[in-house]
Amino acid sequence: MDIAVIGTGYVGLVTGTCFADVGHRVTCVDIDPKKVEILNSGQIPIYEPGLQEVVSRNAAVGRLRFTTEYEDAIPGADACFIAVGTPQDNDGTADTTAVLAAAEMIAATMDGFLVVIGKSTVPVGTARRVRDAILAKTSHSCEVVSNPEFLKEGTALHDFTRPDRVVVGIDERSDGNKQARSLMESLYLPFVPDAARIVFMNLESAELTKYAANTMLATRISLVNELANVCDLVGGNIKDVSRGIGLDPRIGPQFLYAGIGYGGSCFPKDVRAVVRIAEDAGYQFEIAKAVDVVNERQKTRLAELVIAHHDNDVSGKTFAVWGLAFKPDTDDIREAPSLTIIRRLVEAGAHVRVFDPEAMDTFKYAITGTEQRSGWDRNLVERVEFASNRTQALINADALLLLTEWRTFRNPGWEEVHSLLKKPVVFDGRNIYAKSQLPDLGFSYFGIGLGATTAKTSKQEGEENLLSPHTGDMTT
Repeated sequence: MDIAVIGTGYVGLVTGTCFADVGHRVTCVDIDPKKVEILNSGQIPIYEPGLQEVVSRNAAVGRLRFTTEYEDAIPGADACFIAVGTPQDNDGTADTTAVLAAAEMIAATMDGFLVVIGKSTVPVGTARRVRDAILAKTSHSCEVVSNPEFLKEGTALHDFTRPDRVVVGIDERSDGNKQARSLMESLYLPFVPDAARIVFMNLESAELTKYAANTMLATRISLVNELANVCDLVGGNIKDVSRGIGLDPRIGPQFLYAGIGYGGSCFPKDVRAVVRIAEDAGYQFEIAKAVDVVNERQKTRLAELVIAHHDNDVSGKTFAVWGLAFKPDTDDIREAPSLTIIRRLVEAGAHVRVFDPEAMDTFKYAITGTEQRSGWDRNLVERVEFASNRTQALINADALLLLTEWRTFRNPGWEEVHSLLKKPVVFDGRNIYAKSQLPDLGFSYFGIGLGATTAKTSKQEGEENLLSPHTGDMTT
């Protein structure tokens, strides 16, 4: 089958590569010539485990091509995926400008019936607007399908090739719905054990399903973070609480890990978007609103704990930060808690020395962009130092902050860490270290929701127990 994919970002590149890997001929289109040049040179513009190898393998045999021209991809194609970005507007709405622009270019270059498949996360009703935009510009017929993606950064190849479900929205009233249904089954049957995993529904339901899934998962994260904050006040341990409720089969253990909040390109944007979708329909989605508020507040929690531990004065202090990406196995720092935490510390006068295995360049770009885009002025940027490795970040620092749970940080060699830090203090934003281990090794240790008694401090240095009940909830 000949397939066109519009957009070579995270979703488009994974989608096109995986279809090429099962034998289809795929042409990926992107309007960014630099990105296409990178791809044609044999490199990829994102970090995703395993993707480079699969892209190279399929490009080498001619099954995967990259171009800036729609004319090189659309004529003769059996299916066309739209996988362009839908950035968030100020009011929370997903911006579909690029989606509709792609639809017009498809219309201008198609030479016969075409199934157009929406992969981008879009507001309800967008598939029908795409169809109208195409039909307004061409005499050829088309069928528009909604096929939301459920890829997780770091495991995208596995998620695409072994999906737990494939959601497909079709217009059951259209003339071409049977043809579209058959094509989607043919495309996805190589990846699923049986056709029952391909879930067909109407267009609006498919578009809403993506938002519903991410809002549900984000809700679990914000709920467990709220419970963690309560644990710190009453002496509970959120790990025990999470296990106690996660073993209930009605609840399950997934996404019940307390920390410093969620980030990335999906959860924050999609939660806000579903609030906006509901408002446009005349409904106030109060739970989703609260989920977003709680998450933004949680991102500040670790920084406030650090500041409070230093008697509300971190001027001249240096803090080592391990981890910048919003999660391991990606270089994505969009909406990452690290941005909020580090900014709060440098605004308070601290110096921060950071290290991440993959996200150093993306973080640097995020904070050194134009003031209108990043909000970081030169004075703040100058207080952030980029270490060449995790060890260099520690040298003479007043504390270590763990923000992303990369494997390389899990067993760092605590004797060396202790010897390099000016003060042996660890703030564990992901609760990956054993709460009893570090105090026994001479560290002051602070986790999220591990209870007032777990944050042992060095009394000989005159430090007060930060998580004693009188401190209260220090979020802002």
